Amino acid sequence: METGYAALQIFILVTHGIISVLGIVGNGLVIWVAGFRMALTVTTLCYLNLALADFFFSATLPFFMVINTMRGQWPYGWFLCKLFNIIIDTNLYGSIFLIAFIALDRCICVLHPVWAQNHRTLSLAKKVIIVPWILALLLNLPVLIFVTTETDENGDTHCGFNTNFWGNITEEEKLQRTVTSVAIIGINRFVTGFTLPMSIIAICYGLIAAKLRNKSMMKSRHPLRVLIAVAASFFICCFPYQLCLLLATVCVTAVSEEKYNIIFLLTSLTGILAFCNSCLNPVLYVFLGRDFRKRLIHSLPASLERALTEDSAPTSDTTTKSASPPTEAQLQEM
Repeated sequence: METGYAALQIFILVTHGIISVLGIVGNGLVIWVAGFRMALTVTTLCYLNLALADFFFSATLPFFMVINTMRGQWPYGWFLCKLFNIIIDTNLYGSIFLIAFIALDRCICVLHPVWAQNHRTLSLAKKVIIVPWILALLLNLPVLIFVTTETDENGDTHCGFNTNFWGNITEEEKLQRTVTSVAIIGINRFVTGFTLPMSIIAICYGLIAAKLRNKSMMKSRHPLRVLIAVAASFFICCFPYQLCLLLATVCVTAVSEEKYNIIFLLTSLTGILAFCNSCLNPVLYVFLGRDFRKRLIHSLPASLERALTEDSAPTSDTTTKSASPPTEAQLQEM
């Protein structure tokens, strides 16, 4: 059993290291191109925020890799216990909400092209893009309230749920309130942090696909394949981990008593898959475009710049407004 646990820890450590490096490099490149080499537009603003969320998420993984090597002990103190958990959760859920935001933006461009041309401005996007971040922060208020450091009977310090939050009550009442709170937080995160954005993404891409098919605007099936790949990869990466987290929070008593070790094991393994999403986003939302191989061979920064370049529909306050809808080719590239 000890050998199996050690092997699992080594596997998690190695995979987290790989994800962290790929996430930092890939998203750092996107930040560099979108933030410094290109003019800021609605599209580049969306990709820049998504890359920032994934970059900071990837950058926090090394700190938690240290925790894994120390078997859960927390060496960073009370303040960083709250701060690191807020950073990693905010960027994790911020990334999900931003993906849903991008799906909504693309859906509006296809379903209401005239409105998008006249009202989809950079100043409006800068205001609206704050909403996913606010939602992510609100979703992590329980971290700020409940998460803290505690020292066990062996003198080891751990970062986790504050069981003494309720004050001077009996141990039985404390346990009951803790279990109830963890379950409510877990259910809320599953519904708000996964089901809601996933539903938005599925609906938006379904509407886009129906619009393109009904209007016969696709010369090929490539745009539809891209949309399906985006939605499917998000679901495949996030759903198993979110489901295991939900089970772990609902069955928190049994998990803490090591009655259902399989839930702990599955949560650790599916977490790796979910964390991979921070590496896949640059590929799915930047690289996965028309003639990517040709662009990549030409120049990696140049290919990123082209892939992130705004479509020809006006998106800034300085562009001239027009009532004419985008052409067939423009809709295909959205």
